[in-house]
Amino acid sequence: MVLPEKIRKAGISIHHDFVPGDLGRLIYIHGVQNFRDYGFNEIHEAYCAKIAIDFLLTAQKGRSRAWIPKKDNQVVGSVLIVERPENQAQLRLLFADDSVRGVGLGRWLVEESVRYSREAGFDLIYLWTVAGLDRAKSVYESLGFVKVEEKIIEEWGHKTTEIRYDLKLR
Repeated sequence: MVLPEKIRKAGISIHHDFVPGDLGRLIYIHGVQNFRDYGFNEIHEAYCAKIAIDFLLTAQKGRSRAWIPKKDNQVVGSVLIVERPENQAQLRLLFADDSVRGVGLGRWLVEESVRYSREAGFDLIYLWTVAGLDRAKSVYESLGFVKVEEKIIEEWGHKTTEIRYDLKLR
């Protein structure tokens, strides 16, 4: 795993294991920043917490893997690959904190998780995102992810369109 120079120069390191305090910090920055950026409420924060908790308690076995960027020993982002049935992987909790945006961290996390999923032998990687997250959408589409499904939800403080993207790896 080679970090691009711009990310290294920003003082960011990548970790694959959670240590005490990482989970709380990750959920905190997700909740605060996604409220500020997109108006997502506390239900969205709880949804993110559940994803991370499920990963820690059950999913981090087999081929599932986490990338936890840190700066000054503080979590500043995340991406998870969760092993799913039918030799599929799900990309979850892609996030880069405001304090580290602009160095290419989000793109690198997606590229690295796709590379890993390919090397781990998955046939397909998929993710769910929401309309309005244009930076993430442009990264996914530039890497070959294809929109395959949309649905409307009303759980995070307002009506939101969830979008599923798939990328065939084999």
